[in-house]
Amino acid sequence: MKPQYSNNLSRRLFVASALILPFSSNAIAKSISVNDKRALSFYHTHTDKTLSITYYQEGAYIASALDKINFFLGDFRTGDIYPIEPRLLDSVYLLQQKTGVDNKFEIISAYRSPKTNEKLRKKSSGVAKKSLHMQGQAIDIRLRGLATSKLRDTAIAMKMGGVGYYKRSNFIHLDMGRVRYW
Repeated sequence: MKPQYSNNLSRRLFVASALILPFSSNAIAKSISVNDKRALSFYHTHTDKTLSITYYQEGAYIASALDKINFFLGDFRTGDIYPIEPRLLDSVYLLQQKTGVDNKFEIISAYRSPKTNEKLRKKSSGVAKKSLHMQGQAIDIRLRGLATSKLRDTAIAMKMGGVGYYKRSNFIHLDMGRVRYW
């Protein structure tokens, strides 16, 4: 099944941005070698599906792998798919490298359609009206085998974007917005 992208984002524009984006964040560019092979493993807590995939190799993002990631991290409530920003994937990859824990990331939420975001906002004051989840720039995760507080501390030390800590729900929020913590 080929993913369909929202907001008329063309495949060429998406792939072109994927090739440029890793260098738009100095923190990421300085922390990950261009020649690194980058792979991630996910378990989606709402769909019970898993994905283990190499998304970057030989100095380039792999378009077919990004398509699979976009589908996997799409809005499970509506079925909508939207491109996940490659810098976000690189941040998750780097977070795993810095923790030294090579287990699957558990996905609580990634892309959210505006419809889903509005529905969640009505249930919780903690959901932002202009959430970066709706732009493919945020993910809510935990890492099997690592205390969520340690994952939060590592993410904060990376200074690559926003980090939220949800102790009672046992996950962190990671986004590509300005550096901030809550």
